[in-house]
Amino acid sequence: MIQDELKHHIGEALGHAATSGQQRAIDVFCCFLQSRSPQAAMILRGSAGTGKTTLAAAIVRSMQALRQKLVLLAPTGRAAKVFSLYAGSAAFTIHRRIYRQQTAGDLSGFRLNDNLHHDTLFIVDEASMIAGITQNDTFGSGTLLDDLVHYVYQGQNCRLLLIGDTAQLPPVGEEEAPALQGQVLQGYGLTVFESDLTEVLRQSRQSGILSNATAIRQLISHDEATQLPRLRLKGFADITVVPGDELIEQMASSYSRVGIDETIVVTRSNKRANIYNQGVRRTVLDREEELCRGDQLMIVKNNYSLKGLASGGSLSRQPSQESGGRSEAPAFLANGDRCVVQRVRNVRQLYGFRFADVTVTMPDYDDFELTATALLDTLNTEAPALTREQQELLYNKVMEDYADIPLKSERIKQLKGDAYYNALQIKFGYAVTCHKAQGGQWAHVYIDQGYMTDDMLTPDYLHWLYTALTRATERVFLVNWPRTQQED
Repeated sequence: MIQDELKHHIGEALGHAATSGQQRAIDVFCCFLQSRSPQAAMILRGSAGTGKTTLAAAIVRSMQALRQKLVLLAPTGRAAKVFSLYAGSAAFTIHRRIYRQQTAGDLSGFRLNDNLHHDTLFIVDEASMIAGITQNDTFGSGTLLDDLVHYVYQGQNCRLLLIGDTAQLPPVGEEEAPALQGQVLQGYGLTVFESDLTEVLRQSRQSGILSNATAIRQLISHDEATQLPRLRLKGFADITVVPGDELIEQMASSYSRVGIDETIVVTRSNKRANIYNQGVRRTVLDREEELCRGDQLMIVKNNYSLKGLASGGSLSRQPSQESGGRSEAPAFLANGDRCVVQRVRNVRQLYGFRFADVTVTMPDYDDFELTATALLDTLNTEAPALTREQQELLYNKVMEDYADIPLKSERIKQLKGDAYYNALQIKFGYAVTCHKAQGGQWAHVYIDQGYMTDDMLTPDYLHWLYTALTRATERVFLVNWPRTQQED
């Protein structure tokens, strides 16, 4: 591939004159592709408003125009959907692409897949969400970054481009995003190319969302914050304060204008999100039933039993009409996956818990439709999902049904295919924590930070506020925002 030709294609695909930072990134990208190192990798870092998304889309279109092989990845279903939209090409979740279920008899284990690609560039968006510590040993080694690097470079002449924003929340349990640190990737034996976009585009400075996000990012990068940041609202139409007594009317307006799926409330705790979810259903949507058609839900615990339950008849899967019969079943349902209720039936109580058969569509997977047994007890609890004590109680109660099976291994096998033990754990999805929202975008975002004082200021809070602000594509509504945090 000729560097000049690639640079020309990317410049044309940008649709405007590249900024100096974008031009440097294009130069680094071309050097990265031309590197003779068999294990070359690149990190493209950029905060909101610096043109990172535009440049990434231009790179994708240019590589496709030059008939170069690409695989687009993102950490979550919502993030993959957003990447697909702006890149104009299908993106997949990392887990869905790099792992495969081990055996039909082991429904909870996923091993690293074989990378059969060759001469392929893997582009990963929202790389700040990729964990570098062991988080879930159900998948491969349990460390996503380790497995991603291993998977990509076992392919013949494959390369990895990681795109992300270091100002966003890092993975849970980590102070920084490891996938965006050059020294971390060098530790895998990779030759690392790095580029940073820092210049805020002129049109971005005209946005209250992006202007305030830029100011917060500067506090993060310079470590100068001694008091809670003051947001600038005057002169901007895309960011405003909403008093509590106007919240119901304003949210009803958002639902009417942009739709329920394009409106989200971001909070700092599961408890606060739960209060919002109940309030939204009761006062804004006027829903009296416990669960009904049209409800927005979020899966709150990974569920790996789809194939086993489907073959057992307790969970059916079929493509929805809207997807034209083309949708592919996800290998598993992940904590944070979103779905929309189509039908609820057969509510019953067993083992001390309440269950129902629900049919849902999954908007982040081409409106894929499935019917499954769902656990209703998690809908309105303050805990993120079933507590450890509740999970143990359910385990023991269900295992009693298989007490007549002499071999423990056979009892465990039956448990893994049990519809009740593997029931979907769900919560309403009108309001979520920032970690759950990360990677997604919504037209209207309502931010409720709760009670804050200067002595509660931490780097984590600044990352939280920055991430919450940058989830919005059109408007941000600051709920009950204190005057002390508004710039005069």
